[in-house]
Amino acid sequence: MNVSLHDVRAALEELGRFRFGEMRVEDAMHEIVQTTHTMFDVDGAGLMLTDDEQQLRSVAASDDRLAHLEELQIKHAEGPCIAAYEDKQLIGVEDLASDQRWPNFSDAAVSRQVRAVLASPLPYNQDAVGVVTVVSEKSRPWSPEGELALLAFTDLAALLIASMMQSQEKSALATQLQGALDSRQIIEQAKGVLVGRHGITPRAAFEQLRAQARSERRKVSALCAEVVASATKPSPAS
Repeated sequence: MNVSLHDVRAALEELGRFRFGEMRVEDAMHEIVQTTHTMFDVDGAGLMLTDDEQQLRSVAASDDRLAHLEELQIKHAEGPCIAAYEDKQLIGVEDLASDQRWPNFSDAAVSRQVRAVLASPLPYNQDAVGVVTVVSEKSRPWSPEGELALLAFTDLAALLIASMMQSQEKSALATQLQGALDSRQIIEQAKGVLVGRHGITPRAAFEQLRAQARSERRKVSALCAEVVASATKPSPAS
């Protein structure tokens, strides 16, 4: 990926008007995605935010491949965007056909003509609330300059998120994100209960909670509230 620092600076200067302009946040995010798509010369670019079930949902995309990426990662509960979101670090994949980190997702993604992915976590209040992602139909290396460029665009999106959350006029995206932030605490507490009770990893605990919620057709957050409540009930007197 041939992205020069000059290209990054020019694109960020062009997009800098968002910080002081009148453009709606949703429109600004779409503009960021479109500029990212053009500058990186990739086959798709997008921005995902988490929802109240802690699932990544596409809020701006340049290409249908990003919708496929969201669908496949939710279905298989694995993938580079989930890894970037959960681990809070940049995740790059040069070729999903040979990468072994997410076998179920990778096989499905390759069949949908997605081979290379670069995903950057979107920070908010010292946590991750989403990812900015670029994808390619063909295998390709991600250069240090390209990684730096994506981090810069992620930071710009984070500024927009912060502005959106502080605005008195709450948009649909702000409402979605606030729901995610509100549910995260109870979900983390429920994961902690299962980790302590069964000696499993936090990731396994979340998958167990999510599987149970699906089977019972309930919201994960509602189930988690019950798990936490049951763990804090005093033991009956013997």
